[in-house]
Amino acid sequence: MTPTKKTTGAAAAAAAGGLRWPGRKPVQGDPAKAELYTRFTFQALAGTEAGVLGVPLLLGDRQPVSFWLFLLMLAHSVMTSVVATRALEWQCGRRERPVTLMAASAALSGGAVVTLLVLLDAGTIDAQEDGFGLLLMGIAAFGLGTFALCQRTTRQRVGTVLVASAGTAAATALLGLGWRQTWLDFVGVAAAGSLFVVSYVFSAWLVGVVRELEATREIRTRLAVAEERLRFGRDIHDVLGRNLAVMALKSELAVQLAERGRPEAVPQMAEVQRIAQESQREIREVVRGYREADLQTELAGAQGVLRAAGIACEVRGLDVGRADPDAEDGLPPEVRSALGWVVREATTNVLRHGDPARCTIRLSSGERDGTEGGTEVTLTVENDGACPTDGAEDRAGAAGAGAEDATGAGAGDAHADADADRTAAAGAGTGPGRGMRTGRGTETGQGTGLAGLRDRLALLDGTLEAGATGRKGHFRLTARIPLPEPRTDGGDRTHVEGAV
Repeated sequence: MTPTKKTTGAAAAAAAGGLRWPGRKPVQGDPAKAELYTRFTFQALAGTEAGVLGVPLLLGDRQPVSFWLFLLMLAHSVMTSVVATRALEWQCGRRERPVTLMAASAALSGGAVVTLLVLLDAGTIDAQEDGFGLLLMGIAAFGLGTFALCQRTTRQRVGTVLVASAGTAAATALLGLGWRQTWLDFVGVAAAGSLFVVSYVFSAWLVGVVRELEATREIRTRLAVAEERLRFGRDIHDVLGRNLAVMALKSELAVQLAERGRPEAVPQMAEVQRIAQESQREIREVVRGYREADLQTELAGAQGVLRAAGIACEVRGLDVGRADPDAEDGLPPEVRSALGWVVREATTNVLRHGDPARCTIRLSSGERDGTEGGTEVTLTVENDGACPTDGAEDRAGAAGAGAEDATGAGAGDAHADADADRTAAAGAGTGPGRGMRTGRGTETGQGTGLAGLRDRLALLDGTLEAGATGRKGHFRLTARIPLPEPRTDGGDRTHVEGAV
């Protein structure tokens, strides 16, 4: 069954824009992290512009205009940082397109380039000694990179680079700086601008791809849950549809006969009662069969679900690929079913609590602790990324009451089972010899969450332990079930490690 918690939480965190440093909530899921890292990369690049291009102007032999050039580079750096941040938020669909900032950035970048050319023409700065070419290409590159983030199409971005390069070359030629300098300015602005445009746009594109993948994953999990619910609905309809129709017809006939005072109404109502009891039995069988869990199936499902959610899952220990669950050296069916439920609930809790990156499932068998003797099978599920809060186990048990709905395994079955029990209670005294049970009793042990798992394991004299380990952020769930004593007539072999 496929859960939905992790993908929904990640999409909600990304849509809300609640971004903080890694390891501190609410940064959850790949889209939010990708956006956070990309945003900080843009801000770091803006700081590089001020540090690499601006600070050297204040060192060494300072010209009178060096301080003003430094302020110009600093202002341009701040502008590119703001534009990149707003443009990324626009790309993620959380802001309007920053048109005003686009115009301000273009005006500042163009003004800075013209200022450098005028200072070069006036002889205030030297093309060789003052790093004119580096300053010119840096301003053009950072300005074009952030400006391209605000554009919608590749054609617009290519056109912007060409216009900027041609404009710089035209200004150089108009100032009479020579054809060589004109050509150098054109090539430098075009090359540096193209490089930064590709880098900025590619980074923003990667964020969009991660967001689309997360959205696709969420849709896939929702469809899986919906399909499972539809299957359960079809089963319920197939079981109850015909019986309810017959009951409606016979009860209507009985009403008409009773109104006429005819004795045939009694057999009709007796038939309605019989069909109702038969329907109750059938719905119990459907719900019970729907809620059965097989260890091999659940292990394969856990691996697929966790990997689909971006969590590395590894199964260690016993031979989980054994095809025959009733083999002589295999585990008893009731043990396999109980362990399958443990795997299902543990997988759900891994997805619902924290932000794990790795999960390990271990199966083993060995001698029982204490004086009882005999052997037992142990299932351990351990994951990282658990929420570092007190009482996590209790909350996990409480939250587990609805966990089966997240995996698609318990969609509607709790309500159906409860309704069936209430019907059984209502019909307990309908007549002698009906053999109908009331309440839940110890027959099913169909609880949910960690408390329900303990009830299931208790029927097999098993135990369940859940809690944080000694490692930070690690949570471990351990289930132990004693194995039946082997027969002494030589017909059966003992249960050995490697048998599932």
